Amino acid sequence: MIDSDLAALYQVETFNLNKAVKRNATRFPKTSCFSFLGRKQKTEIPKWNLKLGRPPNATLRLYRQGVAMLSSVLRSDRAVQVNVSIIRTFVKLREILTTHEELARKVAQHDRQITALF
Repeated sequence: MIDSDLAALYQVETFNLNKAVKRNATRFPKTSCFSFLGRKQKTEIPKWNLKLGRPPNATLRLYRQGVAMLSSVLRSDRAVQVNVSIIRTFVKLREILTTHEELARKVAQHDRQITALF
């Protein structure tokens, strides 16, 4: 995706999207795989899997986090709606986890594995 695609998604001008990313650079660390190379440039997604033609799952998840983070730094109505949806989904997932012990156990195991990696 390029910056103009993301700007259209969030219903903002490309200039304003780039300005918001630069102004909030600490919200988009290198590990988020989400950094603009400049206007009308492709976003930086390292370590593409050439056989599949796409980044590995971990990279894709981090990229999605960066795209989702945009909803918290942009001021369009669409960005606000996306941000509210993200929060509601997170809360609902946490509610589901409290009522499904097996799923909660798997998530906890996954969290421990991620912690061990770092």
